Amino acid sequence: MTVTLAHIWRHPVKSHGREALPEVALEAGQTMPWDRTWAVAHEGARIDGTEWGPCANFSRGSKAPKLMAINCSLDEESETVTFSHPDLPTVTLHPEREAAQLIEWTRALMPEDRAQSARVVRVAGRGMTDTPFPSISIANSASHQAVASQVGQSLSQKRWRANLWLDGLEAWEEFEWLGKTLRIGEVEFSIKERITRCLATTANPDTGERDADTLAALKSWGHQDFGIYASVKTPGTIRIGDKAELV
Repeated sequence: MTVTLAHIWRHPVKSHGREALPEVALEAGQTMPWDRTWAVAHEGARIDGTEWGPCANFSRGSKAPKLMAINCSLDEESETVTFSHPDLPTVTLHPEREAAQLIEWTRALMPEDRAQSARVVRVAGRGMTDTPFPSISIANSASHQAVASQVGQSLSQKRWRANLWLDGLEAWEEFEWLGKTLRIGEVEFSIKERITRCLATTANPDTGERDADTLAALKSWGHQDFGIYASVKTPGTIRIGDKAELV
């Protein structure tokens, strides 16, 4: 069966929304353009915003599940992001210049017993992915269906916050690719590691409510992993429908 690129997603502000794309131009050794460009550091963060920091420093869906229901769209020219949520009025702002407004907008989504959002950071030259290296996350639609079947309910792929989705694979086939090169369209990726998942995936991305034990489902296969991290090896543009294959 032909394996194809089914979906492309970017997340301009880490854990604060997602946006579907028809195509994207990728550069070698770089994160996806405008993916996790900004991140919201909480009041207990141990970073100064000048370099990459681990996810524990940021407001995110594992601690504040209601954040998972944010959708967004980015205007690249003005660097403004339009945020929407089922429980909040839609707002358009610049995540850095209007950081206080973004933090105030999300205040109702943050649990009172968790560290509160404090500031927005942006690191020059890369997105704030969950890996120390600039990564692109890739997921398998068949693995997603396997999890949904194990949970016993329909699940949105948006739970996983992956950048790229592939159709036409067997479930968990992607875990066999570590150390190999994957070509999608004209772009080659080095497959680095599996993605270990957190409580964010238990939240419904339409409501922000935890409603599915995705972690227990994953553990039924003896792991807590879903998807793979890759780095861009050969640059180029990828588009929905492009063929994907190991090379």
